Amino acid sequence: MNYKIICKIISQILAIEAALMLPAVIIGVCDGTSGSVFAFLLTMAITFVFSGILALVSRKAKKGFYAREGLVCVGLGWVFLSVFGCLPFVISGEIPHFVDALFETASGFTTTGSSILENVEALSRCMLYWRSFSHWLGGMGVLVFILAVIPKSKDSGGFSLHLLRAESPGPDVGKLMPKLGKTALTLYSIYIALTVADFIALIIAKMPWFDALCTAFGTAGTGGFGIKADSIASYSPAIQIITTVFMLLFGVNFNCYYWLLLRNFRSVLKNEELRLYLGSFAVATALITVNTLRFFSSVGEGIRHAAFQVAAIMTTTGFATTDFNLWPAFSKALILALMIMGACAGSTGGGFKCVRVLLLFKNLKRSIKKLLHPQSVETVRIDGEPVRESIVEGTGTYLIAYVFIAIASFLIISIDGFSVEANLSATISCLNNIGPGFDVVGPMGSFAGYGIVSKLVLTLDMLAGRLEIFPILVLFSKRTWKVN
Repeated sequence: MNYKIICKIISQILAIEAALMLPAVIIGVCDGTSGSVFAFLLTMAITFVFSGILALVSRKAKKGFYAREGLVCVGLGWVFLSVFGCLPFVISGEIPHFVDALFETASGFTTTGSSILENVEALSRCMLYWRSFSHWLGGMGVLVFILAVIPKSKDSGGFSLHLLRAESPGPDVGKLMPKLGKTALTLYSIYIALTVADFIALIIAKMPWFDALCTAFGTAGTGGFGIKADSIASYSPAIQIITTVFMLLFGVNFNCYYWLLLRNFRSVLKNEELRLYLGSFAVATALITVNTLRFFSSVGEGIRHAAFQVAAIMTTTGFATTDFNLWPAFSKALILALMIMGACAGSTGGGFKCVRVLLLFKNLKRSIKKLLHPQSVETVRIDGEPVRESIVEGTGTYLIAYVFIAIASFLIISIDGFSVEANLSATISCLNNIGPGFDVVGPMGSFAGYGIVSKLVLTLDMLAGRLEIFPILVLFSKRTWKVN
C-alpha cells in the first residue's frame, strides 16, 4: 500500500473543498449572517491546515499507484469530504449535532437528498447554498474534478485510470479520449454547460436567482435538496416542467452527449441502455397517470406530476411536487421499483443502473439457452458488441453485495421501531441515493426520528451507493492495509 500517494490525493481533495467554500462566505457576508461566515472561515482554516499536514507527509510520495490505492483514495476521500464538509453546520449551530450534520452533508455529496431537517427554511442562505452545491460537486465526482483541473505527469503509475474506475458509476469505465485527463475535462465541460442551461431556463421561467442556482445544482447532481419545505411544489408548472426535462437529461450517460457533439447519432440511437431508460420513464409515467388521475383536477396536471415524480425517482434526484405517500399501492410499488433500477451508468444519477439490469436479463436469457443447449456458445451483447465475461461476472458480484448490504442495513435500522415500509424505503433510498422514501421518510417527512446508529448506517449506505459499494467495502478489509 502506497500510503503517501493516498495522503497526497486526500490533501488535494481537502484543499479544493476548502477553496470551494468561498462563495458561501461571500453570500453570508452579503446577508450579514456573521455566525455562519465565521463557521465557514474557521472550517476553511481547519481544512487547509489538515490538508497542509497531509501534503508535508506525502511530499516524497512514490509514483506507484494501483487499483487498491485507487479504491482506498476514493473511499477515504469521500469520507473526509463529508466529515470536513459538515463542520460549518456544527460550528454555526444550525445543525448542532455532529452525526446529524454528517448525515446531511454525506447526503449532499453523495447526491442522495435524504434530510434530517424538519424546517429547511430556517437555515441561512449560505448554508442552503453549501448544502445544494455539495450535490453539484458530488454529482460528477470530486476525483473526476481533480483529474480535470490538475495536470498529471506522463508516468503516473496508473493514477488517472484507477481513480476514474473507482469513482465513476457503472459496471465499466471507458475513455472518451486517448488521455483520461482530457476525458474528465470533457465530462465536466458537458456537466457545466447543462447546469448553466438549466439555470438560465429557470431564470427565464421567473424563478428567483438564488432558488434557480440551488435548484440547478440539485438537478445537475441529481441530488434533490430543496430550499423550501415543500421541495418544488410551490413553484410554477413551467418551472416543474423545466426541472423534469433537466432531471431526465442528467440521468443520461454522458457518453451520449459526447457522441452527439461528434454527430455520431447512430451510436446514440442504438444505445440499448438509453432506450430502456426512456422507455421505462414513458411507461411508468403513463401507468401512474392512469392510477392517480383522481388525485388531480385534470389529465394535464396528472401527467405533469406523474412525469415529474417518475423522473425525480428514476434519476435519483428526489425532488417532489406532491406527496406520493398518499398515492395508491400500485403507483408506490412502481416508484419503489424505479428507485432500485435508477438511471444510466455514466450519468450523475444513482441506483442499480439500467445497464446492469440489461446485463442481468441478458445473462439470464443466456443461462436458460445453455440449459436447453449445453454445448452452445452464447455471448452477452450490449449495443451489438460482446461484453467481457469479467463485466458480466462483476455485475453478479455487485448484485450480491448490494442485496447483502440492503438486508443488513434494513435489519439494523429496524431496531428504531418504525414501520417496515419506512425502514425498507429508507434503506433503498439511501443505498440508491434517492432521497425520500415512504411513511415517515416520505417527501414531506425526514430522517430526523432515526437514532445515531441508524443514521451512521444510512450514511455508510449513501457513500456505498454513490461509490458503487466496493471502495467502501475495501476500507473494512484487512488485506487492504497490508504493506507490499
